[in-house]
Amino acid sequence: MPKAAAPMHQAPPLATDPRLALESVAAKLVHLEPDDKSGLGELRTTLTQFAYACALEPTLAAVSAPLEQVLECIDAMLAANGAKDFGQLHQLFEATQRAVENGHEARLAGEAAAPAPTAPAPAPEPALIEEPVSTSNAAYEALLMKPDVLSSEVDAELVDAFVTECRETLAGAEHALLQLEQVPDHPEAINTVFRAFHTIKGTSAFLGLARVTDLAHEAENLLSRMRDGTIRCVGRNADLVLRSIDVLRVCANNVGDTKPGQSVPVAKGIGELRQALLDTRSQPSTVAETEPEAETSSARTAADPSSTGETGAKSSTSSQESSVRVRTDRLDRLIDMVGELVIAQSLVSQDEVVVSGEHSALARKTTHAGKIVRELQDLSMSLRMLPLRATFQKMSRIVRDAARRTGKKVRFVSQGDDTEVDRNMVDVVGDPLVHMVRNAVDHGLEPPNERTAAGKGEEGSVCLRAYHAGGHVVIEIQEDGRGLDRKKIAAKAIEKGLIENDDGMSDQDVYQLLFAPGFSTAAVVTELSGRGVGLDVVKRNVESLKGRISISTQPGNGTTFSLRLPLTLAITDGMLVRVGSQRYVVPTTSIRQSLRPRTEDVITVEGRGQMLRLRGEVLAIYSLGELLALSNYVTNPTKGLLVVVHDGDHSFALLVDELLGQQQVVTKPIGDLKNVRGVSGGAILGDGTVGLILDPSSVAGMAQLASEERNLRLAANSAHEPAQAAS
Repeated sequence: MPKAAAPMHQAPPLATDPRLALESVAAKLVHLEPDDKSGLGELRTTLTQFAYACALEPTLAAVSAPLEQVLECIDAMLAANGAKDFGQLHQLFEATQRAVENGHEARLAGEAAAPAPTAPAPAPEPALIEEPVSTSNAAYEALLMKPDVLSSEVDAELVDAFVTECRETLAGAEHALLQLEQVPDHPEAINTVFRAFHTIKGTSAFLGLARVTDLAHEAENLLSRMRDGTIRCVGRNADLVLRSIDVLRVCANNVGDTKPGQSVPVAKGIGELRQALLDTRSQPSTVAETEPEAETSSARTAADPSSTGETGAKSSTSSQESSVRVRTDRLDRLIDMVGELVIAQSLVSQDEVVVSGEHSALARKTTHAGKIVRELQDLSMSLRMLPLRATFQKMSRIVRDAARRTGKKVRFVSQGDDTEVDRNMVDVVGDPLVHMVRNAVDHGLEPPNERTAAGKGEEGSVCLRAYHAGGHVVIEIQEDGRGLDRKKIAAKAIEKGLIENDDGMSDQDVYQLLFAPGFSTAAVVTELSGRGVGLDVVKRNVESLKGRISISTQPGNGTTFSLRLPLTLAITDGMLVRVGSQRYVVPTTSIRQSLRPRTEDVITVEGRGQMLRLRGEVLAIYSLGELLALSNYVTNPTKGLLVVVHDGDHSFALLVDELLGQQQVVTKPIGDLKNVRGVSGGAILGDGTVGLILDPSSVAGMAQLASEERNLRLAANSAHEPAQAAS
């Protein structure tokens, strides 16, 4: 691709003499080569901005038609072979120059006929081509709404790089802007947002995307006034910048969905947004200075704005210089092949020739190869891990918007956003967090007057934190609102026919009703909540990740939702156990210990079955063979082994026949068996057979359900026996 020509944004002032502006463009056109696509794109951007300015001048109305033909010619050259249209471009440009000359003479004639002013008027500020003023002119609107055309000669990888850069740049700008609302004069945060718009303006001009370039430029102008201290990033100004980020993100996505040679769809609302940005130029500085820093509908964030400033930019640049982009399909293929290598190494290491002990040298070499494969596997898995930072930054925006819509004061706090999870889990966990964060603001937090009446501060808080715990990632959403009302939830569940009554139900059982489809305690349906959809989606998505969700609440002091997710879905460190003739894998992250109990350590509790006394605790014993309907398994705990499993809030003991050893296995899909309770996946074992990976949480649920059914049968039999005796 030819080297990009120098930017043409700094054209001579149109208000002084429009002919001078076109002379500058003509000089560029003379030196332009037919195959210089980047130069043609910049030429189109400059002429489009010139057309905007001409649309404001009545004496230049006749310029619109020839100028439109020039733009169409450039579009055709960008979409095809430019050489054959280059001569026509020069002819059309000359016609445009003649129209400008005629219009300029008409303007001079009108000025000569006008009466002289009684007092000398101050000289107007020269209006540059890149600084058009506010207007609702129909010709201007038509020019603005004309879609850009993505050149057929443009490199697809260049477009992909542009879209990716826009998304990343806008995400960083959005995060910095949310921080900037709390410290409106922080120069480093302002610079971060300013640089984002400036970067997008330059890269979009390179691709000939005049709409994107123009909007980014107007947003940049607004940020420039913030940098100069003329206005502050509060209230309507902050809203406009956020809207600009949203629209530019849509523009970037539209470019990514457009094939070379096709028109790029115009983003909805771009015209109204640009007009609003233009209107801010007439805004005096005193208006911005008197705006309250914290409105009743604003959301504050407790992050440090300095983290997005110059220092952050330098460290980001350094990180980019030492990294390289890799296509995700290649990365997934690499990890799949490493998984196959792990399986192959396991088959070799457990081959009879190796384990017999007759070939010690071969055994040592196999062990050494196994260590290398394990390190390679750990390294490849680390490539899949991504921090939750981008997801948490998105939640900051969600809180801000929800707070404005509900009229509440909210302080948003994020902790542990550098916690890493599997790349395939990042997108899936995003939707549940959106629902839960919105619920925290809408349902959980009280309005300011209600908080004041309860002796609280007007400002509520929503805290989003993540951390590692026992081989899992825990994500918590905590708010200091009114807390959950058990009676209200139970009454709503009875009304909907979900339960007959809440007798005998624990608080956790009642709170889990919130996840039932169609369940909502909201009195009024709003755009945020009240339709009964949201938390059921949360539970479904979390369970699809082999995770679980729990609730803790304190009436009057708030509620915490906790999501417990596995670190990765691809690799499992497990303990291989035998039950009857079958073998299963129990994840080691869930195992506390394994033991063979003494007779006195096993007791029987009426209604609960066998229990294990272990260091002051009493744990339920579940027979894995009974739960999975197997045969020829050990039924006496003192003859088998107990594997004590920890499942988040509680522990229990699984009765198995034998422990076969610890093994790292590659999780494989199991087709139609994916919804089988108690099983989270399958793995190829060392001898080539398939072993099922158990899900301790699901196994515990199966056991509790079996226990309840057994108790119901016992109760029914007890009631039936007295009836028979009486008869």
